[in-house]
Amino acid sequence: MTPDQLSAEAIAILADLIAIDTTSRESNLDLIAYVERHLAGFGVGGRRVFNADGSKANLYATVGPMERGGVVLSGHSDVVPVDGQPWTSDPWRLTRRGDRLFGRGTCDMKGFLALSLALAPHVASAGAKRPLHLAISYDEEVGCLGAPSMIAEIARELPAPAAVVVGEPTEMVVVGGHKGIATWNVTVTGHEAHSSLPHLGVSANMVAIRLMQRLADLAERLAGEGDPHGPFCPHHATLTVGQMAGGTAVNILARECRFAFDLRTLPGQEPEEVLAPFFAACAEADAALRLRFPGAGVRVERRSRTPAFAPEADGMAERLARAWAGDNGPARAVPYAAEAGQFQGAGFSTIICGPGSITQAHQPDEYIEVAQMERGAAFMLRLADDLYR
Repeated sequence: MTPDQLSAEAIAILADLIAIDTTSRESNLDLIAYVERHLAGFGVGGRRVFNADGSKANLYATVGPMERGGVVLSGHSDVVPVDGQPWTSDPWRLTRRGDRLFGRGTCDMKGFLALSLALAPHVASAGAKRPLHLAISYDEEVGCLGAPSMIAEIARELPAPAAVVVGEPTEMVVVGGHKGIATWNVTVTGHEAHSSLPHLGVSANMVAIRLMQRLADLAERLAGEGDPHGPFCPHHATLTVGQMAGGTAVNILARECRFAFDLRTLPGQEPEEVLAPFFAACAEADAALRLRFPGAGVRVERRSRTPAFAPEADGMAERLARAWAGDNGPARAVPYAAEAGQFQGAGFSTIICGPGSITQAHQPDEYIEVAQMERGAAFMLRLADDLYR
């Protein structure tokens, strides 16, 4: 089989995957069922790992013998919303214009999933000596929430693989590290009063502004730290307030203000330690508010935490993936987070490598180039050759 042939098979699968709306707010079970039907066509079964209410599932499956030394291909099923974006074609229909394939999730990251699914039947029929493991997770886009339960099962149930390849879009070059991300919600509850009589209440907005200023000051301090010669860009931890809302009218002291922020850390940095001064300020504000009004206060809730992925010195996954990708370039790291850090934390040698450009991710008219699918297909066929040896 040639890369062109495998790429064509993958593009046909990609059209099916794009047609299934797996926006993170929706269930992904239709896509999981599609994958199960695909696997069943050549005699392979998968195992679902559900979320708490059964509305979403991870899926992992083994193609080939249950032996040590296989390869895990890991990707997420969910995509980000298209709401409000000025698409010029149907985001849920794969559309080819020239050498580009348009649709939500084409590069992030259903293109990789399609290549993995296209490869699987050929591995099954060729008598591989070591297995190909497929791992598909849910809710990566909202904090890598699904993968940990699946990774725990893989570690417990499957023979140890030689490498995990997480197929985030890297233009088919090998990436050996990513930042961690942790996100929090903060709710400030004040006490309503007429804005001309501020001594009779407390504005949640005003308290929240002071707390957000603490985060802005911390972000500025972090920008002055980090290794300017390190692989990450930016080279320091970053902190941003992404959402905020509060108040009901301009002349009422706000009863409630909510904001959410994310902190992206370098390997070795603990988010709770970095944020310790902010948490102390929240506790101080909470105590002061409760003294004035029993129902007032500050509540801080962590939404998600995805660990950083640290470059692995002379790692098996990187050596293998560089050979499959034909990549002898410099060491690389990325500022976004993925499940690579979660696999690494479970003891797996891990790498990130997948088709498409991260600059296309989450954009209107998201696309992947056909050439990237062909490069991904060549990668997959070299990987398969190793499984036959």
